[in-house]
Amino acid sequence: MTANNHQYLITGGEDPFRPKLINDINSAKRIDITVSFIRQSGLRLILDALIDALDRGVEMRILTGDYLNVTEPMALRHLLLLQESGADIRIFETRGKQSFHMKAYIFTFSGEHGEKSGHAYVGSSNISSSALNQGLEWNLKVELEENPARFAEICRKFEAIYFHENTQRLSNAWIAVYQKQFEHQPVLLFPELEPEEPLLPPEPNAIQRAALLALKQTRIEGYKRGLVVMATGLGKTWLAAFDSVQLASEKVLFVAHREEILTQAEYTFVRIRPEDKVARYSGLEHQLEADMLFASIQTLGKAHHLHKFAADHFDYIVVDEFHHAAAQTYRQLLNHFQPRFLLGLTATPERTDQADILALCDDNLVYRRDMFDGINSGLLSPFSYYGIADQEVDYQSIPWRNGKFDPEQLQNKLATTRRAKHALQRWEASKQTRTLAFCISKKHADYMADYFRDHGYKAVSVHSDSNIRRNDALSKLEQAEIDIIFSVDLFNEGVDLPAIDTVLMLRPTDSKIIFLQQLGRGLRTHSLKEKLVVLDFIGNHVSFFRKPEALFKIGVSKKERGEFIRQVQTGTLKLPQGCFVNYDLDAIDFLAKLIATNIDTQEQFYRSLKEAKERRPTLAEFYQADGDVQAIRQHHGQWLAFVDAEHDLSTEQRQCLQRFQAFFKELETTTLTKSYKIVLLEALIELDGFQQAVDITELAVTSFNVIQRRRALLSDLPDRFRGLNQLDDKHLKRWYRYWMDNPINAWTGGNIRNASRAFFKVENDRLIFQGNIPETEIDIFLEFVGELIDYRYMQYEARPEKKQPIQSEPKANVISIEKARKQRIPYFPDLKIACGHFKVSEHDEETVRKVSLPEQYGHLDANRHFIAHATGNSMDGGKNPIKDGDYLLLEVITPDNAGSISNQIVAIERQDVSGDDQYVLRYVRKRGSGQYELIANNPDYQTMPATEDLRTFARLKAVIDPDDLNDV
Repeated sequence: MTANNHQYLITGGEDPFRPKLINDINSAKRIDITVSFIRQSGLRLILDALIDALDRGVEMRILTGDYLNVTEPMALRHLLLLQESGADIRIFETRGKQSFHMKAYIFTFSGEHGEKSGHAYVGSSNISSSALNQGLEWNLKVELEENPARFAEICRKFEAIYFHENTQRLSNAWIAVYQKQFEHQPVLLFPELEPEEPLLPPEPNAIQRAALLALKQTRIEGYKRGLVVMATGLGKTWLAAFDSVQLASEKVLFVAHREEILTQAEYTFVRIRPEDKVARYSGLEHQLEADMLFASIQTLGKAHHLHKFAADHFDYIVVDEFHHAAAQTYRQLLNHFQPRFLLGLTATPERTDQADILALCDDNLVYRRDMFDGINSGLLSPFSYYGIADQEVDYQSIPWRNGKFDPEQLQNKLATTRRAKHALQRWEASKQTRTLAFCISKKHADYMADYFRDHGYKAVSVHSDSNIRRNDALSKLEQAEIDIIFSVDLFNEGVDLPAIDTVLMLRPTDSKIIFLQQLGRGLRTHSLKEKLVVLDFIGNHVSFFRKPEALFKIGVSKKERGEFIRQVQTGTLKLPQGCFVNYDLDAIDFLAKLIATNIDTQEQFYRSLKEAKERRPTLAEFYQADGDVQAIRQHHGQWLAFVDAEHDLSTEQRQCLQRFQAFFKELETTTLTKSYKIVLLEALIELDGFQQAVDITELAVTSFNVIQRRRALLSDLPDRFRGLNQLDDKHLKRWYRYWMDNPINAWTGGNIRNASRAFFKVENDRLIFQGNIPETEIDIFLEFVGELIDYRYMQYEARPEKKQPIQSEPKANVISIEKARKQRIPYFPDLKIACGHFKVSEHDEETVRKVSLPEQYGHLDANRHFIAHATGNSMDGGKNPIKDGDYLLLEVITPDNAGSISNQIVAIERQDVSGDDQYVLRYVRKRGSGQYELIANNPDYQTMPATEDLRTFARLKAVIDPDDLNDV
């Protein structure tokens, strides 16, 4: 072997194989690998590079085998995911007779002018951690240019073994058979094979454990859907995987709107559930058999795909970040499937973003933790934020269209010497060791990298056309071989970058979500850093409010923005522990001037909300953000007419509005004594009832199920139907009559003099919508109906008390009434309701005080309602924890008002052996005919059976905010 023919040995120790391997993976146009075994410890070292290669269209073939049962099933699951992304993975079956002990890595490259080159390594390295890193391995490198005959011979041998009769394409079915073989037969190690620690799944962190407990509790309470809000970096995808195990689910569906989210989720779920069959759904029949199916909403949301699955095919469904897509697309999916539980996930930063999402999850916000919670809990790194005045760019002069700057003109303004100099100076003053910078375009990233290199720094530009690959740049940054990466969009999410300690924001943000994702790249904790430094450039344009709106959760009104500026100026911003914020005076001046002349009308408020969301807000979002719906209605007649006046409806949407304007207005304003009218419409959507006649019995049952799902509506039910989880024959007949007499009667004209004006009619025991919806408009129609239903639910559930029929009134009027009216009830300071085991609680009538509460706690009666303290921790858990010392608003239960106590939290009394009264608080669940059990929210306390010596004496109405108590 000679040096001049470029054939040489690569050995382990100080000359490991891994760097050479990754370098060639990052440069190749074609990759062929055959090794006798693959272990997860080795695959994860090169996995990111392989994924990047597939993303840029590299042809990839990998062959491994079952020789001596060394290849690990989890590694095969990950290889299967590579196959889903375009690789061709094959298995050589030794069948107990044929040895399979080869190791070869072949890479083909293409030059700028199409010339071919190549490297082939033949030697001893399998894909394991020891073989690629520290192990003493010999691998002979053969280059195509120097020895084309030998290189061609290696390629021919690879082709022969790759298409050998013993090989077959990797599949879930093959892995399932091999899994049993791997587990039940002894593994015969190669003599040179060193034992390695298996790659175990991670344990849930503190926030995930709390969320898992809340999810468990919400299912105990009867919810079948729920929303979890968790900031980027807290592991919401891991949470979903953990919860799918907690529920013991057998069939999992994960839905998202972007491929990169699905890819990340696949690898996460495989780590937690390595024995389950996994597939990415593209419509092929074999994918229906997967235990874990990952699908884009754009594909699965279509009717012809949905109908391939039975309604109960999946017992656990995860919908991630669905606020990015049209609600109607998701409604079709949610209306079709009936899993044991559906989990909605989002990292959305503000309450108004949750309006529609929460409606799709039965208004059940199970758990929420934002970025500040993550920092306070130690799971995310604290930050020092610098808002830097972008003085070198006049953003007011750049054309602004559809909520975005003109990209070419923005790029030209940002890629200038003066601005690069300003950025470099501020970076030098505050930087730490490893910086990730976000740019507006490839040209901008290249320009900034060149400028920083010219000033002596090790800088690279990373994007889809750059010479350096993403995984290589990250590795060099972590090893401090480079100082800064300038990127466009490759690092927004899905990549772990814990070592980054400085983030440089060199661009306006098109999205608050993307801003938080970019910020989140540096918030991972790491032993190499104590904090994250954020250098954020703020310009003279209203779009720059998106950043504080995302980071500090401020609203879009002039008042809320003004209050934010005041807090910055006075140093009173609420920050997590260890965090620091400083805005340049000029940056604050930019923002202050932007709101100084802004007239905050409802129209302007709507436009600000639209810009903040990068789409037009729904009615529920506008209402939840404290928009004045009544003012809009007074000027425009109805919400959709206002949206049309704002030029936010397409031609097709406008036609649909004109055709069904009267129905949309009735839905928006109809009087609601109970929730039944909108429940019926939601059930109707689930049954395609606007497109076809619906059997009333089926409609009544579906409506009952909607109420069961939306637990906040259970109080609307008459006593005879409360506590029922489903309708038996006896109750179904009663419910049918009740449903006919109420919402069906109302919608068919029973409450108006001229029934011909009704929107529905009943014929042959079927409900029919009296409107002909063109096929081209049905999706638009259902989207509008869904939007209005969401608003009416939100408005209805926010009412202080359902004593009077309500229409859509200005929220400000309701709030002023709540603040004005007070009610007096008794407060027993020394009456303790035990949240633990039964406790004696003596109270003296002379200590009773009279207190008042706002109207928001409902209509209160001094003869029935009273306040006492909780003591202990047995109810401290779940969605609505009750803590030691909380003030409890309770309602005395009598035979006249008891109703059903199932699925409620009640106070229970008994006498101990000395005759003293004892009290305990528990959630009541019915077990069977006449049998009940008492459940604690805190799993540390055991469930108790309800026995004859227990007396239910009060039900919990609410936990009181102490600030609402006033002595009278």
